[in-house]
Amino acid sequence: MIRLTAVLALAFVATGALAQVGPSTTGRPCEADRALVDARGAVVLSTGQYTYGRFVRDARYCQVDQYPQPAYVPSDDAAQCFVGYRCADGPDDGF
Repeated sequence: MIRLTAVLALAFVATGALAQVGPSTTGRPCEADRALVDARGAVVLSTGQYTYGRFVRDARYCQVDQYPQPAYVPSDDAAQCFVGYRCADGPDDGF
């Protein structure tokens, strides 16, 4: 019984760590945010006090039925910093 409790507690802690949001874009320079997305390929960043988003380096990090859309976030040194892309639903048919 103790072993089961320990395993469940460990699984709960590990799952919570995976869902955490990364650093805030507003407290870092634009180039640092862009470099983080480029290095990790896909990352969840805080974009404000109560907002966050998943940003990707390219289409390889999107699902099959998604396409990359340019993503701009506020940063410490720029109001609109290009950090990479967001994965958007639907076909990319140029409309």
